[in-house]
Amino acid sequence: MIFLNLPVTDLAASRAFYTALGFSINEQFSDDASASVVVSDAIHLQLLSRDRFADFLPEGTATADPRTATAALYALTCDSREEVDAMVEKAVGAGGGTWMPAQDQGFMYGSSFTDPDGHVWEVLSMEPGNAP
Repeated sequence: MIFLNLPVTDLAASRAFYTALGFSINEQFSDDASASVVVSDAIHLQLLSRDRFADFLPEGTATADPRTATAALYALTCDSREEVDAMVEKAVGAGGGTWMPAQDQGFMYGSSFTDPDGHVWEVLSMEPGNAP
């Protein structure tokens, strides 16, 4: 399993954003400072208030602001190009932002968005059999 811990500024807004994308919240592992987002059986996001996130860092370590610097790109796959476009459309409609224009490489199609805190998500549809 993969667990991504993401610092967020407004936990309620982040919960609303990720549930608008169709993901569920595991309330058992959520509280007033965190929300456990179930992306799939293998992928979970732990949205943490910036103060709660700082509890996991060595003393004196700053929490990065994804609006001013990109430290990671998270990628999810979809079954089709239409699903890629629909996911990006949902994200922007739910308060996310656009990031890079869609890219069509024939065997792979991708687009991207940011969540309300600026974390970058790439969304891909791949047909490996058509790769060069």
